[in-house]
Amino acid sequence: MAKKKKSKFQIITMIFVWLMIISTVGGLVLGATTQLMG
Repeated sequence: MAKKKKSKFQIITMIFVWLMIISTVGGLVLGATTQLMG
């Protein structure tokens, strides 16, 4: 596979996807922790 430079759009999309994943996982962990503590 040829290694070509990522476009700005691809970079923004990747960052957005990672933020979504991190926030989802973080929210689940936070919710579970709150339920355990409460």
